[in-house]
Amino acid sequence: MELAVSNRYPALRDPEGATQDLADCIQSLPQFALPSGELSIVFVDDPAIATIHAQFMDDPSPTDVITFPPQPQMQSAGEIIVSVDHARTRAVELDLPFPRELALYLIHGWLHLCGFDDRLDADRKKMRTAEATLLEALDQLPQFPDFQLQ
Repeated sequence: MELAVSNRYPALRDPEGATQDLADCIQSLPQFALPSGELSIVFVDDPAIATIHAQFMDDPSPTDVITFPPQPQMQSAGEIIVSVDHARTRAVELDLPFPRELALYLIHGWLHLCGFDDRLDADRKKMRTAEATLLEALDQLPQFPDFQLQ
């Protein structure tokens, strides 16, 4: 899997290294490995994600993360679009570190690409368990992925 990071959020400082650390950690766990191809990760603000949400899901509200599935014929492992605004707001509301909240959104999108769903209660429970497993794996890294704001 190749990683392509697009930072469209000017206040997010150089997220490529932290995103690569996160991806390497998750990809090393066989049960969460994505297929070969390019994984696109895009960091945006709330207005941008609201536009995408409206265009593709007929819901004009901002959301935390949107995923687009793998397209093997196009050598794509999928796409994860994350609202940095949403992560900033929720981190303050929940009194959590911003890097951890942003990592959670990336993990959530990744799990959707692995086939997890969160629409039904039983599926949501499996998703939350997998999220916790991956956050624990990130906690074992010498340094938690260091997403920083300017």
